[in-house]
Amino acid sequence: MDRVLLRRDGAAVVATVCAEDGTPGAATVLPAGELPGWVAAREAAGAVRWVWDDTTRWYPALLDAGVRVERCTDLRLSAAVLRRSPYAGPTPAPDPGWAALEPVTAGDPALFDLADPADSLDPLAEHRRQQAAVAASPHRGRLGLLLAAESSGALAAAEMTWAGLPWRADEHGRLLTGLLGDRPPPGLRPPVLERLAGEVRAALRAPDLNPDSPVALLRALQTAGLPVEDTRSWTLERYEHPVVPPLLEYKRLARLLAANGWAWLDAWVRDGRFRPVFLPGGVVTGRWASSGGGALSVPVQVRPAAVADDGWRLVVADVAQLEPRVLAGMSRDAALADAARAADLYAGMVAAGVVATRAEAKLGVLGALYGGTRGESGRMMPRLARRYPRAIGLVEDAARTGERGAVVHTLLGRGSPVPGGAWAQEAADLGEAPEPAGRDTDRARRAWGRFTRNFVVQGTGAEWALCWVADLRNRLWRLGPGEPLHRRPHLVFFLHDEVVVHTPAYLAEEVGEQVRQAAATAGRLLFGDFPLDFPLDVAAVRSWADAG
Repeated sequence: MDRVLLRRDGAAVVATVCAEDGTPGAATVLPAGELPGWVAAREAAGAVRWVWDDTTRWYPALLDAGVRVERCTDLRLSAAVLRRSPYAGPTPAPDPGWAALEPVTAGDPALFDLADPADSLDPLAEHRRQQAAVAASPHRGRLGLLLAAESSGALAAAEMTWAGLPWRADEHGRLLTGLLGDRPPPGLRPPVLERLAGEVRAALRAPDLNPDSPVALLRALQTAGLPVEDTRSWTLERYEHPVVPPLLEYKRLARLLAANGWAWLDAWVRDGRFRPVFLPGGVVTGRWASSGGGALSVPVQVRPAAVADDGWRLVVADVAQLEPRVLAGMSRDAALADAARAADLYAGMVAAGVVATRAEAKLGVLGALYGGTRGESGRMMPRLARRYPRAIGLVEDAARTGERGAVVHTLLGRGSPVPGGAWAQEAADLGEAPEPAGRDTDRARRAWGRFTRNFVVQGTGAEWALCWVADLRNRLWRLGPGEPLHRRPHLVFFLHDEVVVHTPAYLAEEVGEQVRQAAATAGRLLFGDFPLDFPLDVAAVRSWADAG
């Protein structure tokens, strides 16, 4: 496979063919405007991996020109992984500019900005450094898979932003009107919120209260005799008082208005598409983030507005209990893998006689993943430790490692950040957990242990999901030969353990099968022949809300 590194040189682009270790070979200089055609020709000629500083700086303009690429190496994302990975082999220190380089999330649709900080970096030198770090790794295969999946995720993210999630602005408007009343003039509340605000004021005997002010609301609640210390919904739910029902409803609808109201609709939906900017690796565990639009928290109230085009369907798929299944695979715990062979892992634990009820199973597993050692989840832990010693041992070891101030890592080698604070420095110096110097120090140490306990599992879950998306992306491309990206089945949404594909209706069943096969492939890539199932809920629907 050819590796072709692209870099800017003024108004031109230099394309350099590189050896596997990054050694440069023949170079081609071409005007920026000719790049899309040149890339398309190389893609058609055979397998090629494009190496560039950052996918967000190169790929959107190629997509605008109708060019889709199959593989890339994103040096910015790879540098971030290698910076923390304990799997990376020794190399010279990278240019600090790579750590400071930010993705492009909005702006000029031109190929690249004339004043881009990426231009001060040397992508060829960084590529060679990264290839050396992987070559010298004691876990070269795992680390190489992680970097390839991260870069493929960057391509998928750019394509999802470019294609957009089908969104009916008229339907969204009807939903808002049904819930909130007619759209008000700027600065005023919708009718339903104004009515609820009046009910809250009346119940609290506070005619001038602004329920959007937490300070004023807390004072009014306390004056009315409610012994609350905050205005959170779960705090209010514990009390019986005439103000509670209208206030809870007010808070629910106010959140909807702020997050996905008419202003959101005006800002984020264009030409029948919602186009958020997805940010692979945006969370320290490797999970994605998003920029603007709240793409990773679209509430169920507005999902009926996500409607497939005429003659098309949305194929919605999510994996059940991803993190416990990943824990079974990375710990090679055969008993937990047996439970995971059930569509509902928690039901599988009940069937195996580990716990009496599904609720107990869920509490116990969540306690293991998030460090719940008290209450009902803590009561379940001894049973889980006896039945699943390898799985529970893995997360316990990760917690103890974090409490010592040391780094933990995912299955493929993403490293956790180093903790801050005096206790962490002392732990690093001693190589072990320091004696508690006080309640706050001990609390910080244990909190970091809970973080590292979850980091190893959540991060490995993110790796599985990246491999799933990477394989699915290419499978979908093969379903529509001769058609451009937006006329074939294509990904339009991804959130941790859920994907949404927009597809011609006649291909919906085949897309569902490809989604399942990609999940199986991801399992084999990470866990080899270890017997582990990743069952999916898959639905082909007109509206996202119909997927359940």
